[in-house]
Amino acid sequence: MISEDAAFVPGRLLAEQFYVAVVRPILAKGFPHLSHAAALLGRGSDVLGHDTPRSMDHDWGPRLQLFLQATDQGHRRAVHEYLADHLPNSFRGFPTNFAARTSVTRKLRHTTGPIDHGVEVLSLDEWLRESLGFDPRHAVDLIDWLATPTQRLAEFTTGRVFHDGLGDLTAARQALLWYPTDVWRYVLACQWTRIAREEAFGARCAEAGDDLGAALITGRLVRELMRLQLLMRRRYPPYSKWLGSAVRESPVDEVALSAWTSAMAGRSWEEKEEQLNKAYRQAAEVHNSLGLTPPLDPEPRPFNDRPYAILVAGRFADALVAGIDDVRIRRLPPLGAIDQFTDCRDVNTDLATARRITRAALEL
Repeated sequence: MISEDAAFVPGRLLAEQFYVAVVRPILAKGFPHLSHAAALLGRGSDVLGHDTPRSMDHDWGPRLQLFLQATDQGHRRAVHEYLADHLPNSFRGFPTNFAARTSVTRKLRHTTGPIDHGVEVLSLDEWLRESLGFDPRHAVDLIDWLATPTQRLAEFTTGRVFHDGLGDLTAARQALLWYPTDVWRYVLACQWTRIAREEAFGARCAEAGDDLGAALITGRLVRELMRLQLLMRRRYPPYSKWLGSAVRESPVDEVALSAWTSAMAGRSWEEKEEQLNKAYRQAAEVHNSLGLTPPLDPEPRPFNDRPYAILVAGRFADALVAGIDDVRIRRLPPLGAIDQFTDCRDVNTDLATARRITRAALEL
């Protein structure tokens, strides 16, 4: 079991301390000439920095990835077994054995013998293929950018690297820090399009007496505005569980946060519409500050002849597409990246399926 006096430590910090204080000295003794990289990347709330004490109730403990260079892959098993024989039973009150868990609480407990530890010893090539579906150390193609869920891109670029004796890991992360400008314009255009498709729906629902429908549309629009803000701030939006956390940690200003919250809480459509229009205006001003298009009027206006106040978000999408230099990207349908046109977790966690669907949808 986890020691009762073990204080919560953010997973990224715990992993770094575990590597520096324990893993690296053991490697230096047993494999003094072994080049490697050490990091905490991939899945897990701790990788994105969203873990809390609640996270300790399952699969918790000191863990990290240890990447070996291609010529040293024959040492993988030996390194794994050496660590199993030499790692301490616990670190900072957290057991290092990840195999022994109770079936109910899934908390770690102490055991004897070799430790089934959480240090993954593997090749960077293998990890990149399994986690991203491609190797960013080589040319990153359009399909790579658009078929890779932003959750995966965030996990790779936001996770922590503690040591890079290979150099390749840093190069791979640098290659994926953000979209190329034309891809960014396209993804932003598609996000504005998602808002344009529904920005007049809430008022129509309210007018028809469907308050529940108006509330649902409001929630959908707030979600799209949140994702838009992250994309404009050059942040990869995570999946739904961590979207709000990512927004709070980004440089989104209080006007947007207040407007989204008030729109969701508004009791009447008039209250919701007022707050949505504040959010639209703020998003338009951020868009103009990027310099990706000529400045556009940020003020909401009536929807055709109906008394609905909307931004007419399609104006922003059109301006972004017009600025795309790459003809191939400019001619893509207004669907965007995989997690813009599908919200299915089964698709967005299966990279092979995501690539097949993206190729088919965008005719790539």
